[in-house]
Amino acid sequence: MNNNPPFHLAFLVNDLAAARLFYTQVLGAIEGRSSDQWIDFNFYGHQIVTHLSPQANRDTTVNPVDGHGVPVPHFGVVLSMAQWQALADKLTGQKVDFIIKPYIRFKGQPGEQATLFFKDPSGNAIEIKAFADIEQLFAK
Repeated sequence: MNNNPPFHLAFLVNDLAAARLFYTQVLGAIEGRSSDQWIDFNFYGHQIVTHLSPQANRDTTVNPVDGHGVPVPHFGVVLSMAQWQALADKLTGQKVDFIIKPYIRFKGQPGEQATLFFKDPSGNAIEIKAFADIEQLFAK
């Protein structure tokens, strides 16, 4: 774990078994505590919690960013470039249906970053990104 405090995010899913499989097998998260209504996961040192809601609404909109329609809402994690590339390769190999395929955003500009977007089985949009220079995370 890094020196930053872990972030906690709780969100709705419509199928706990599908969420368990996706977050552990596809994304490599480690399952923690659970019940028949929720599951905790260690997602790169952060606590994410899926809560069962079979009628959960997954309406999203898109915001134009760098020529792509970024889904809102979404959540994710910032990885090292090596971690990002390994996960991008894994997701591509598993034939994940990308909303935005892996690419470098803002190339040659402040905040240049690798990014990719996809949805979990319940329709939650997820972004995985990385910076060659993490000091550019909040660059203007």
